[in-house]
Amino acid sequence: MPVSRRARYGLLFLILYLTLCTIGGIYLADGTLHPARRPLTEDEVTAVRDAAQAMNATLTDATIATPDKVALRAWMIHPHNSNGNAVLLLHGLGDNRIGMTGYAQLLLTHGFTVLLPDARAHGTSGGPLATYGLLERNDIHQWIDFLDAQDHPRCLFALGESMGAAQLLQSLDTHPHLCAVIAESSFATFREIAYDRMGQPFHLDPWVGRTFLRPLVEVAFLRARLKYHLRMEDISPEDSATATKIPVLLIHGAADSNIPVRHSQRIHARAPNTTLWEVPEADHCGALSTSPQEFERRLLSWFDKN
Repeated sequence: MPVSRRARYGLLFLILYLTLCTIGGIYLADGTLHPARRPLTEDEVTAVRDAAQAMNATLTDATIATPDKVALRAWMIHPHNSNGNAVLLLHGLGDNRIGMTGYAQLLLTHGFTVLLPDARAHGTSGGPLATYGLLERNDIHQWIDFLDAQDHPRCLFALGESMGAAQLLQSLDTHPHLCAVIAESSFATFREIAYDRMGQPFHLDPWVGRTFLRPLVEVAFLRARLKYHLRMEDISPEDSATATKIPVLLIHGAADSNIPVRHSQRIHARAPNTTLWEVPEADHCGALSTSPQEFERRLLSWFDKN
């Protein structure tokens, strides 16, 4: 029985669609795990050192080695009038420790020691892959142990933004010695943010990733598992927030166009023990710039009561 022209076109479209999804999924996985590095320029380093000196603080370099032989690098900044507490600051995707210096200056003003590491595969830290928390959760635990051993702070806190926030929440699985944490603009699960990323280039909702481009997402996850031995579907900050007893403050801009606010809303719904502050008119990681006084008040209050 001859195949109709419509059926032939349909079969050709299906083959083309699956081929494009396969190729796209491979490129998506490889690109996601190999983000572009933002280098630390000499001018930026000099500016941060000068700013620390102007604030009557001492900046030193720090390095740790992970079990998989990756060198991770950071700055530790001590205010001369310390309050005895310390804060670990974790930057977002494609950024480096420079991106957290605004938070550092705020905290140094109030006497906190701050540690600003470059995440693996970012800045001057080593590592071939960014794994969005699968490996970084243990890196964070190592930094916490390092800071605890170096400074013996009375209380140790952590603040992360975007990818750093998601990694921070996942690190709570390892039961670090933290008094409280703040996670700004975290994603809920890697699968959920993958769906968002599929629709964003077309200014569409995540239904595009859940439906029409779902095969592309699944190929990307399969590529990560087979080539890099990474189960990206296991990346779930919301699961970690649900399981932890460490106090968690979630911050998210209501106008976030990068990671929609529903991600933090979803984490909070799963983990009602968390506190959620939705910042009106703030875009991605924009709480400090949009509402600086309210951000400072909430940050200090959160650390003080915990």
